[in-house]
Amino acid sequence: MKRRHFFSTMGIGGILASSMAFAASAKANSNLTKSGAGRIDRRLKELGIILPQPTKAVAVYAPYRIVGNLAYIAGQGPIDSPEHPAFGRLGHDLSIQQGYQAARTTGFNILAQLKAACGGDLDRVVQCVQINGYVKCTDDFTDSPKVINGASELFRDVFGESGLAARAAMGINALPFDIACEIISVWEISR
Repeated sequence: MKRRHFFSTMGIGGILASSMAFAASAKANSNLTKSGAGRIDRRLKELGIILPQPTKAVAVYAPYRIVGNLAYIAGQGPIDSPEHPAFGRLGHDLSIQQGYQAARTTGFNILAQLKAACGGDLDRVVQCVQINGYVKCTDDFTDSPKVINGASELFRDVFGESGLAARAAMGINALPFDIACEIISVWEISR
């Protein structure tokens, strides 16, 4: 977009509103720094965790939704790598440890979405309220809780006791794109 066209379509009111929003954002960031924001970011760094960019929706849904002081994070899947495969069926293609790692990297994607929902400030997280974990597995696989522990333990390590949530870990026969697990979560955040 050409600069002249941008300013003519925005108008002086739009330019003023944008400037005011930028100033308010800068002031809020300054206040966050003074009040100790970044505690969770420092904890992630201590744990050697670099969060990925939040993924965009792959169908017709919102990656997260804020209702009151609750952040609902849509189902997230794992990050695939040669060391930690994200695809396959537990009890057939993947071991419990591989499933655990898949759930852990799913937790990274959840935290990335949660950070976006919190405007970039994970210090706004009060507690994890609930997680529902779905594990793609064989009919006789009964260790779904051990798999979903990958995400639960991550959240506990990052947020302490407030990272522990009411939880379900379910074995199912199929998940989108052949992913090994999918987790949806609900978080209480400060406004």
